Amino acid sequence: MKISVVTASRNSEATIAWTIRSFLAQDYPHKELLIIDGASTDGTLEIARKLATPDIKIVSEPDKGIYDAMNKGLRLYTGDAIGFLNSDDTFHDAGALARIGDGLHRAEAVHGGLVFVKSHETKRVVRTWRGGPFKPGQFRRGWLPPHPTFYIRRSLAERTGEFDLSYDSAADYDFMLRALELHAKSNVYIPGPLIDFLTGGASSGIKRVVLANIGCLRSRRRHLGAPFLDLAFFLKPGLKILTQ
Repeated sequence: MKISVVTASRNSEATIAWTIRSFLAQDYPHKELLIIDGASTDGTLEIARKLATPDIKIVSEPDKGIYDAMNKGLRLYTGDAIGFLNSDDTFHDAGALARIGDGLHRAEAVHGGLVFVKSHETKRVVRTWRGGPFKPGQFRRGWLPPHPTFYIRRSLAERTGEFDLSYDSAADYDFMLRALELHAKSNVYIPGPLIDFLTGGASSGIKRVVLANIGCLRSRRRHLGAPFLDLAFFLKPGLKILTQ
C-alpha cells in the first residue's frame, strides 16, 4: 500500500528541512511526499529542492491558505491512502509511517497520538495528546483525533470529499467528522505517538481557539443535527486538554 503524505507550506524555511528529513527517514518503502507550497518568498523552496528525492513532488503557486493547499494535495496524490504533515511538524520516529500502513491494511481510517515539542533540536516534550479510540457518536461528546495523525484510504477520501474552506481553522475537524461519523466503515487507533507537533503555529491563540470551536459546532449542526448549542461545544476544549 502506497501512502501519500501532503505537506502544505508557505515561508517555512525555519522548519521545512526537519519535516522533509523525517519523511525520508521513514523505513516504510511505499510512500510519497507532496509539498504544496503557497508561493513562498523565503528559502523554503530552495531547501525543499535540495532535499528532494524521487519520492518527493513539489508544487508552488499562490493559494487561499492551508486547507486550499491540502485540497490541491487531495487532487494530486497517487497513493492508496493519504494523510497530512504540517510543514513545522515531523514524524515521531522512523517507524511511524509503517505503523500507519499496518493500520491502513486493517481499516479505512487510522489515527494515533502526538507529542507537542518545544523545538525539533531538543525534542523537549511540552505535553502529549493520546486521542484514544473512536466510536460512532463521539464527535457529539466533544472528542476529536489529532489531525496530523489522521490517515485514510483513497476510497474513504473520495467519499468524504475535500476540505470545506468556509470552516476556516475548523476545516480539518469538519473533514475528520465527515470521514469518521458519516463515511468510514472501519477505523483503527494506533497507540503511542506518531507525530512531533511543534508548539505555536496557525491554530494557536485564544481567539483562534474560540473561532475554531464555533466552526466545529457549525459542522456538527450541519452534519449531525446538533442543536444551536450542544454538549460538545462545552466539552471539546476540556476534553482536548484531558486527553493530553
